[in-house]
Amino acid sequence: MKKHGIFCPAAGESGFHRVKCPVVTRVIEGITIITMKRTSLLLISIAYLAFICLGLPDGLPGVAWPALRTTFMRPLSDLGILLAVFTIGFIFTSFNAGRLVTRLGVGGVLFGSSLLLTAGLFGYALAPAWWTVVAMSLLLGMGSGTIDAGINAYAAAHFTRRHMNWLHACYGLGAALGPLALTFVLSRDQSWRWGYALVGLVLSGMVICFGITRRRWQDGQMKNQTDVQTADTAGQQLSATPAVSMGATLRRPLVWLGIAIFFIYTGLEVTAGQWSYSLFIEERAVVPDVAGVWISIYWGSLTVGRLLFGLIAERFGTTALLRGSMGGILVGVLLLWLNPLPLLSFLGLALIGFMLAPIFPLLIAQTPARLGAAYATHAIGFQVAAANVGAAGLPGLAGVLARGSGLEILGPFMLLLALLLLVLHEVSVNAQAAAATPASTT
Repeated sequence: MKKHGIFCPAAGESGFHRVKCPVVTRVIEGITIITMKRTSLLLISIAYLAFICLGLPDGLPGVAWPALRTTFMRPLSDLGILLAVFTIGFIFTSFNAGRLVTRLGVGGVLFGSSLLLTAGLFGYALAPAWWTVVAMSLLLGMGSGTIDAGINAYAAAHFTRRHMNWLHACYGLGAALGPLALTFVLSRDQSWRWGYALVGLVLSGMVICFGITRRRWQDGQMKNQTDVQTADTAGQQLSATPAVSMGATLRRPLVWLGIAIFFIYTGLEVTAGQWSYSLFIEERAVVPDVAGVWISIYWGSLTVGRLLFGLIAERFGTTALLRGSMGGILVGVLLLWLNPLPLLSFLGLALIGFMLAPIFPLLIAQTPARLGAAYATHAIGFQVAAANVGAAGLPGLAGVLARGSGLEILGPFMLLLALLLLVLHEVSVNAQAAAATPASTT
């Protein structure tokens, strides 16, 4: 009897031979599948928690600002400084996320960005002077931009469309919980600093999770038709295909179309959320309490929509879902603008939020297939950066227009954005089809 190798009884013989044993092979394959499944579920769970944590700090400045500006004796308008500095940090790191992922790996980027976020939050809590708060806003922006682009790039290659929608729903949950936590602290006559420290403590857990799992993000296979059973081709390609440079990515017209789509999409989302309250109470004499409820419903419909669309995302094609959603946005904007009845305009706003819900996660999930795995990481970083610019720039433009023409100009302005979004998406779909035609006929 041989003492080395895998032994299996040969049929019709009493001895053992060094042959490949089907039973042992199946056991090994089963163990491998179980291990991959557990890794996949672990990373999915961490990604969900990370997006909840990512949303937590974003709602803090608005609630903290009255107390914070009193502490440092700042004018009301200085909140714009903090938001501008945050945006600069976010755009810088998200735009360079592809380069960072190439050098540090996904796990290293997520670990480092979570450290920046946590340091920024504790820096707020301990800030001795105004300039420290401004510097910490830059850290928060850099951490948020990197982790947002990093997880989105990884999820686009490894997560199903269902999980992409649920992932972004988790962000909405975090954005709602952050202000609630700070409100609870302030209602107990405690300093705003304790609210930032509390959120920083929560995010410290995220740092630990990313530190422990840093290596697993390099080879976790998740994207597939049954969620966790077999690895999908796109996920394998992202791991196997070497990334291209930022310049090569930016030379592709489809990348610029994606940048434009994300710029318009997020601008429309934030314009509807930030200006509808003013439209209701200043132009249409809606009771402030009622207007506030419908603004909450609008933001809530984004989260609910992502949960519900996540349930059906695997049953319909991505392009069909995007077209249906964009058509629904047009209906909602028309109801909000024309205002046939107050209730219909409120429902129009809720419909806008619900139909906006799946667009961002579906477009992110589609990026590797649309552009190719080698371009996906850089492209997703550009798209996330463009989304942040749109969220800041287009609502600002809406404010300029409203100052000159009145708040009712918001209806036609949002209709124009919704039409641009639909047109740019159709141009992108046709351009992708045209680019794929030569490859399919050769």
